[in-house]
Amino acid sequence: CQRVWRRYHLIRKVTEQLHEEWEVLVNQLDINLTNQWISSKMLRPFLFFITQPSSWYKGQQTKTVKSISRCFKIILNSINSMDQSKNFCSFAVGFPEERSIWLYQAKKLISLCSCILARCDHCCCKDVNMVEISTLTMRLAISLTDCKTWKNLTSENTRAADASVETLIEFIGTRQSGTYRCVRRYIKCFGPHVTPGKIDSAIAPDDQLLVTASAVTLALRPFNSTRADMGVDLTGAAKEYFTLILTIPYICKRLPPLLLPALKHISVLQPSLSILLISKDKIFEEISKLEQSEVSNVDNSTIPYCGWALGNLITLATEHDDLSNSGCFIQGLDCCLYVDAINCISQNLLKCFEESKGMLHCIDDRATNNTSITEEADTNDSCRTKTLFMDLLKPIYQQWHLRKLLILAKEDVPCDRETNHDLDQRQVKRRSLKLTDIICFYYYMLRIFSSLNPSIGPLPILNMLSFTPGFLVDLWGTLEISIFGQTGQKSQEPEHVKQLAGSSSGEQISSTRQRRNTKDTPKKWANVLHKITGKSNDADDTNLSDSLTSENSNDDALILWDIETMRQGSEGIGKDVMHMLHLFCAIYGHLLLVLDDIEFYEKQVILPHPHSIFLSISLYQCIDDVLSLLCFHRFLSL
Repeated sequence: CQRVWRRYHLIRKVTEQLHEEWEVLVNQLDINLTNQWISSKMLRPFLFFITQPSSWYKGQQTKTVKSISRCFKIILNSINSMDQSKNFCSFAVGFPEERSIWLYQAKKLISLCSCILARCDHCCCKDVNMVEISTLTMRLAISLTDCKTWKNLTSENTRAADASVETLIEFIGTRQSGTYRCVRRYIKCFGPHVTPGKIDSAIAPDDQLLVTASAVTLALRPFNSTRADMGVDLTGAAKEYFTLILTIPYICKRLPPLLLPALKHISVLQPSLSILLISKDKIFEEISKLEQSEVSNVDNSTIPYCGWALGNLITLATEHDDLSNSGCFIQGLDCCLYVDAINCISQNLLKCFEESKGMLHCIDDRATNNTSITEEADTNDSCRTKTLFMDLLKPIYQQWHLRKLLILAKEDVPCDRETNHDLDQRQVKRRSLKLTDIICFYYYMLRIFSSLNPSIGPLPILNMLSFTPGFLVDLWGTLEISIFGQTGQKSQEPEHVKQLAGSSSGEQISSTRQRRNTKDTPKKWANVLHKITGKSNDADDTNLSDSLTSENSNDDALILWDIETMRQGSEGIGKDVMHMLHLFCAIYGHLLLVLDDIEFYEKQVILPHPHSIFLSISLYQCIDDVLSLLCFHRFLSL
C-alpha cells in the first residue's frame, strides 16, 4: 500500500512539474512553431500530464482547461498553415517514422477530444472555458479525420494522406479509442423535452448544434470512410455503434432533426443490422453489462436497453407521417435483414421482461405495503418512459408497414447476406423474406405491446392486422398447410367439402369419410363430448347413443377429428406454427369482438364456414392432447 502511495505521489509531482514547464514553454513570445516543435516539444509532455487524473482535480481543472485550449489552438493554426514545415499534418505524409509519430499522437488527441466531449453537459454548463474548449475539441477532431481540411496537401501526397486518415478512422471504431462511449454520454445529456430556447447554458444554440453535429459526424466516420466503401471489415465499429449509440433511449428525439438523415443512411444502418445477426450473443452480453453499470436499481430500468435499440432501429429504418398514416422504408434497406434483426431483438427483449418480472416479484415479497410520494413519482416516470417507448413503435401498427412487407414476401426476391465478417471465413448466404418471418415479427410485437402498453394493450396491433386486406387469409393459408400438409386443404366445389390429410403420415382419407353433411355433425360433437367428459359410449345418454347410427360412422368422426400434427399438443408442433396459431387466434378473437354477428357468422366476412370448422378441429385437438398429457403426468406423480 505504501509503495502504491509513493508511486502515485511521485507521478503527481512529476505531472505538476511538467505542466509548469510546459506553460512557460508555450507562452514564450519568440517561438518558431514548426511541426517538429509541435510534435516533440509541445505535444509529447502535454499528452502525458493531461491524461493524468491529478490534472482534473478541482484545484487543477481550470488550469488544465486553459492549457488544452492553448494547445488545440496552436494545432488548428498549424493545420491551416500552407507552409509544409509548419503544418503538423505534414508528418502524416512524411517518412515512415514521421507517419508513426503522427498516428500515435493523433490517436491520443482523438481519445482526449472524446473525453472532453463526455465532460461537457450543455444542458447546464455555465463554465465559459469548458464551453469554448468543447467547440475547439470538435473542430480539432474533425480536422484530424478529414485530410481535405489540411492546407498543405498537394496532388502527389493526397493518397498518403488518405491512408493515414483511414488508419486513424479505423481506430475511432475500436473500443480503445473510447469515442462511442463518450458520444453516448454526451447525447444522453439531452432529453426529449429540452429545446434550445429553454436550455440554461452559457453556450449559444448555434454552437451547441455545431458541437452535436461534429460528435455525430465523428461517430459515423468509420461507416463513411473510403475503406468502408471498398468492403473493409466494419465489425468493431458496428458492434460499438450498436451497443453504445443505438441503445441510447429515444436517441431520435434527443438529436436535432437536421442530423437524423445521417443516422438513417443505409451505409450506417445496414452494417448495424448485419452485425447483430452475426454476433447477437456477444452484443446482447455487452448491452447487459452496460445496463448493469449504468442502472443502479431494477425499478429504474423500465425499458431494457435492448428495447431502446428495438425502438430506435424501427424509427431509423422508416419514414412515416402520423397524420396521414402513411410511410415507407428508407431507400436501399434490406427488409429481410430488417425483419430478422427486429425479431432477434424482440426475442431478447421478451426474455428480459420475463427475467425482470421474476426479480420484481422477489423485491415485492420483501417490500412492505407502505406507499410514498417517491414511489408514486417512480410510477409516473415509468408510465412516461413507456409512452415514449411506444411512440417509437408507431410504424409497426400502420398498414403501410405490413403491406410493404407482404409485397416483398410475395415477390420472393433473394438478397445476398454475409454470415461472417472474418475476411478468411467470409460466407455469403442468399435469403428472401417469407410470410413466416412477418408472422413472427408481429407475434413478438403483439406480446411486447401486451407487456408495455399501459392503457390499451395490443389493440393498435390487432386493429391493424385485422383490417389489412388479405393478411388474415394468407395467415390462415400458411397455418392450414403447416397443420394439414400441402395436400390437406383443397378448394371446395359447391356440392363437396374440402379434404383432410395428415401432414406427417401423408395418408389420404377416403372420400366417404371426407364429406361433411348435417348427419355427420351430431356424431362429431358427440365424440367431442366423450373425449371432454371422459365417458365411454356405454355411459352415454340414450338420446346421444341413438344419434350414433353405426360403429363405422363413429369411426369416421373419430378420424375426422384426429389431426396427427396436434396429437402431442403444443410440444408436437414447431415454434413457427405456435406463433401462427397464436397470432391467428388473437386476430380472430378480436374480429369476433368488434364485428357484428351477422357479418361474422352469416356473411362469413372473415373466413368461410368450413375454414372455421377446421380451425375448431385444430384447437380442439391441441387442447385435448395437452390436457391428456397433463393428466398423465399428474397420474405418474401420485
